[in-house]
Amino acid sequence: MANAMGVAVLDLVRRAVGETTAGTVFGEPVSRGEVTVIPVARVKGHGGGGGGGGNADPAAAAGQPGNGSGGGAAPHAGGGSGAGMRLSARPVGVFVLRDGRVHWRPALDLNKVILGGQVVLVVALLTVRAIARGRRV
Repeated sequence: MANAMGVAVLDLVRRAVGETTAGTVFGEPVSRGEVTVIPVARVKGHGGGGGGGGNADPAAAAGQPGNGSGGGAAPHAGGGSGAGMRLSARPVGVFVLRDGRVHWRPALDLNKVILGGQVVLVVALLTVRAIARGRRV
């Protein structure tokens, strides 16, 4: 039963990965008059799976605590499986088609801009503090 479940989970993961196509990265074109815009995203995916197996624990069969027997519970045949995946997509920009020419317009990630500004500010403050301490000596 655990093996059948593992196969079903792996089939689900394969189907999800198989549905990741160029349409996932390039969105549907939007046209207004002479201008066409094609959105672009960065898609990342990670996945993994597991399995298992085993036989009855001889100690558990004798009614003694053993490996993974739950303190003398009934013997078990073992088993197990599992899989997981993560897909993420982030906008990176758009292609603009106008007058037979293509232009790239990158998307601005405001969170990264703010974080970069904070890092620069902290470094500047630490530098000023080090210079001020050096003059006092």
